[in-house]
Amino acid sequence: MTNVISERKPLQPLTFYIPMSLRRIEEFKDTSFNEIESFPKILIILEGNGLLSQNDKQHVVSRGSILLCDPSFGIEYHLKSCTPSPLQGILIGYRCLTTDGSKPLVLENGEPSKHSSKVIRLAREFENAWKNQSDRGPFYIQQLFIELLAEFHEELNEKQLLVSPWIEQVISYIDTHYKEDLTREQMASLAHVSPEHLSRAFRQGTGRTFNEYLSLIRIRASQKRLLHEMPKLDELAQEVGYKEGTYLSRKFKQVVGLSPTSYFNKHKRVVALNVNHTASLLALGITPELGVYSTWMESLKQVSPKQKLNVWENNEASIYENIAAVNPDLILDYKSTRENKALLSVAPVVELPFMDMSWREQFRIIADIVGRQQKAEAWIADYDEMIWNFNQKLDCQLGGRGTAIIWEIGTSSAYCINSSYGRGSQILYEDIGFSPPDSLLNHGIENRGYIEMEIEAIVDYPADYIFITGMPSSLEGKKRMSCLFQSSSWVGMEAAKQNQVYLIDKPDLFFGYDPLSSQAQVYELMRLLTS
Repeated sequence: MTNVISERKPLQPLTFYIPMSLRRIEEFKDTSFNEIESFPKILIILEGNGLLSQNDKQHVVSRGSILLCDPSFGIEYHLKSCTPSPLQGILIGYRCLTTDGSKPLVLENGEPSKHSSKVIRLAREFENAWKNQSDRGPFYIQQLFIELLAEFHEELNEKQLLVSPWIEQVISYIDTHYKEDLTREQMASLAHVSPEHLSRAFRQGTGRTFNEYLSLIRIRASQKRLLHEMPKLDELAQEVGYKEGTYLSRKFKQVVGLSPTSYFNKHKRVVALNVNHTASLLALGITPELGVYSTWMESLKQVSPKQKLNVWENNEASIYENIAAVNPDLILDYKSTRENKALLSVAPVVELPFMDMSWREQFRIIADIVGRQQKAEAWIADYDEMIWNFNQKLDCQLGGRGTAIIWEIGTSSAYCINSSYGRGSQILYEDIGFSPPDSLLNHGIENRGYIEMEIEAIVDYPADYIFITGMPSSLEGKKRMSCLFQSSSWVGMEAAKQNQVYLIDKPDLFFGYDPLSSQAQVYELMRLLTS
């Protein structure tokens, strides 16, 4: 009988990846990374937009861009002149070890690839653990590093499976280089296919010809520019890839139905794809053509069912049909046009990500777009005066603020919220001087925005003041909370002893991260803390 073991192929050596260094790219005095330690590197862009030159190649990078490279690559980044804030990110050096001592497999992706907010969250959590030397055991940093690599690898594989690689490459190139003089022949050369094949495949993949898609991208970019100011037409044309203002004006009218000047001057029809941007418009005295309304918001403003967009229950096709039917001039969302690709044919999508902008920043941008700057500044001034008066009362009654924590309890999990996710935490931490407890900071909440845990684990995060903005509606969740409140661990917490636990249970009111919600949340917190 043949020996089965002897017939097996020899095992391939395994490669292990160990993080060795971490630096912020802002730390470098010059813009070159090629003089630091000779480890393989992972560059992760956390914020900003810019140009990255890798050897003789240039790439546009932004939040979520990742580049893997071996030690021989020199990396240098340059900011685009139009970028309002510099690139921010981390550079991780790592070492490769193999089980048999052979040459290890260095991770490479050739050029920067775009990744999800989950990768960014894992990168921020890894950075926080690295800098603070987390006390969660000797393997925690290694665990986070492997989770980061695994998520990156999985997303990269999914992208390669879902889309024809060269079509995706061409679309991405157009999206980032539309200001340049692009031709079908150039794109065919980039994709290593014939111009004729590119035309057929491009139309099949996008529903548009190459020239139609390029024109649409350029016109949407010019519309976004016109939301804030009216430059000279020749100047605007050159900004979006055309040589003359008259040609831009002709193309603009073909796509939009108006001249650039008429679009700039008209009262804009706005669609808001989330509760916060809908509330910002209402605070400015504007009802969007379509908006997303919470139950609490509907108690403030009665709107027609035709003006309400249900993004939670409707499918994508239905949402698209509803948006297209109102013929908007612009769309407000947390996500960009690239992520909302289907909406490209409807109107420009203005991206206002809540994790990167406070509600005040989003409010001011929206006000600028709809021509209500003075109303927004007056609104913010009234809000700041209210906060000043609130702080005066707290100074008299509480003195030093201490620590505070906000919980929202679901059916099976508890969610602790930081400022970037609202829920009243933006008021506690940014407006009236409370601080999150160290246990939260050590858990990386500043980078992640929120943390999720078992309901019973709430007691592991003590604070001077505890606010519970939402309670579970299910019978199981209610039983678990009842058991928690009766436990010795809960009763022994200092906040419980001092009667500084506030069971608010108004999740709809505290859901919003916008002017109207923040104002209402201030009134509720003021009532609780000063009564």
